Amino acid sequence: MKSTRASKPRPAETAVAPAESRERAAAWRRYVLASAGLLIPCFWQSRLQAGDLGSHIYNAWLAELIRHGQAPGLSIVPQTTNVLFDFLLSGLFGTVGSAAAQRIAVSLAVLVFVWGAFAFVAVTARREWSLLPVIAMLAYGWVFHMGFFNFYLSLGLCFWALAIGWKLAPRGLAAAALLLVVAYVAHGMPVAWAAAVFGYRWLARRLPAKRGQIIITAVVAICALHIAMSATMMTRWTYWQFKRLTGVDQAWVFDDKYWVTGTGLLLIWILLLYEAIRQNGARRLAGGELFPVAALTAAGIFLLPSWAWLPGYHHALVFISERMSLTMGILFAALSATAQPRGWHRWMIGVLAAVFFVFLFLDERALNGFEDQTRDRLAQLPAMARVVSNADADLRVNALTHIIDRECIGRCYSYANYEPSSGQFRIRVTGPTAIVAPTDKDSSRMQNGGYAVKERDLPLYRLAAAGDGSLAVESMAVGEMIGVSRWNGLWELP
Repeated sequence: MKSTRASKPRPAETAVAPAESRERAAAWRRYVLASAGLLIPCFWQSRLQAGDLGSHIYNAWLAELIRHGQAPGLSIVPQTTNVLFDFLLSGLFGTVGSAAAQRIAVSLAVLVFVWGAFAFVAVTARREWSLLPVIAMLAYGWVFHMGFFNFYLSLGLCFWALAIGWKLAPRGLAAAALLLVVAYVAHGMPVAWAAAVFGYRWLARRLPAKRGQIIITAVVAICALHIAMSATMMTRWTYWQFKRLTGVDQAWVFDDKYWVTGTGLLLIWILLLYEAIRQNGARRLAGGELFPVAALTAAGIFLLPSWAWLPGYHHALVFISERMSLTMGILFAALSATAQPRGWHRWMIGVLAAVFFVFLFLDERALNGFEDQTRDRLAQLPAMARVVSNADADLRVNALTHIIDRECIGRCYSYANYEPSSGQFRIRVTGPTAIVAPTDKDSSRMQNGGYAVKERDLPLYRLAAAGDGSLAVESMAVGEMIGVSRWNGLWELP
């Protein structure tokens, strides 16, 4: 008869279990501490400066007005994509208010993106912690500061999906499919890219002897897609899109001083890829599973239009290649992770990341100074006045346009806000309204110059920048042009 008593653990088993537990706890501490460090730029200024973020939170406020019947002519319409970040903001807005909603929503987006990208790099190459500062630079780069958070969140979820489903195991693919559905609610473009990556990998695994033919067919398909888009809609393409093929443009955020960080990131890619070739051989790097994905992604960025007017919208889908360059940045990080970096590589990465974030801190402080002035000038106006801002800083990101949106919450109407008239977001102009410009064309001209004030717009106020960096509020008259005023208050290299 067998004994029912539990057998005593062997000495080796009792020794291994605590060791594994300690390693697991140490790993969790590392991720928690790294996450806390990654979120510092979300809290180091009085406000987050991230381009379209001001418009997103302003429209979360408009959604509240619509629900209470206080926004005639505006409606919330059902929409399946380009809305996930807005849902998140709106939910938080009603619970914790505007300022906290922005910080929480953006913090969540940053963590989803960074750890999704890190997981993708770890699965496709190796878990290399020394590359985390580079991923952080990309995470807080051009796409972040343009405020394209639906795209940004979608791409982060797509990296998670690719990491989970990379081996093409059924369970992994099922989980990846669910993540891609959620990612589509945020934005469809990264989902299309991730689906194409899965499709290529499935064919390459199924027909390994024909991988070269598959790649050639994929490039032909990309060219055919370009032709089809150009034949069915208005598009723009330029050979300058080759600048987006390494992702280093993500490190060139505001003005010319960022050539230091952009060039430095390119140098890091070159050095680490050289190290990967030296350690593993060029044939092994090019013959791996990751290199064809990067090459085909680069082909898509260069060959497909970067501007397209999709049917059903009143505003073009813009900055396609610039957005997708963020994908290339993470792919280059993964390719670089195939090498074992040397000590001086790690020091170089750390110094470059420090310079990049110092630049961001100083520039965001200046932009918050501009927003302080905006708040003070708007406080001089009648309650719920219609206001436009024509200040432009001639930067790589749209840094000033939507500052007025955020500062108008609860005190005025940002009359040139583009979301309701663009047809790309869930809040739409569906009738006569005095809250926003009625058409996308009017909104664009108010923001970019060349709009003549009409009788229907009055009373209307304009916020303009003076040569000394100060702001002034002007009352507009019928026929007066809303031009563009220049502001340049960012910190510059000596």
